Amino acid sequence: MPAPLLLAGRTALIVVDLMPRIVELDLGPHKGADVVARAGRLVTAFRRAGGTVVLVRVERPGVAEQPPGSGFVPEMQPQPGDITVVKQTIGAFYGTGLAGQLRDRGVTTVVMTGIATTMGVESTARAAADHGFEVVFAADAMSGTTAAEHDHALTVVLPRFGEVVTAGEVLDRLSP
Repeated sequence: MPAPLLLAGRTALIVVDLMPRIVELDLGPHKGADVVARAGRLVTAFRRAGGTVVLVRVERPGVAEQPPGSGFVPEMQPQPGDITVVKQTIGAFYGTGLAGQLRDRGVTTVVMTGIATTMGVESTARAAADHGFEVVFAADAMSGTTAAEHDHALTVVLPRFGEVVTAGEVLDRLSP
């Protein structure tokens, strides 16, 4: 049986922590630039199809000035219609109103991308599942701090919360 389509009007792409200071670390199995490129293709496709794009970045609480490189990478600049989340915790749901914003748009499924697989991506995905969203992971549009950690997450942990596929499979299944 073929995998169901991801209907753009009911599916959101969540891009976690693609910020220069994180992307430049080049940790894990996928280089930061490769994760940005794959996530960028997904962002473009979601916007074209009329889907929701959620761009997430982290700020350190209680700090007068954030470290250099704390904005979004140039390829992930927010566009009209996107949801921008500035989190102060590991995941993107706690204290941000993200669940309500997604529900207001009729979103039932989220596709996860970003860095790091076992930190911001996993924490956000767990909360998404707790909020009742279906979760899909674009495995090659995310990276962990080590290859072993990333692979363990993709094969053992994340399948308990959703479906693990490639960015190409997400693109093939995305429908307006």
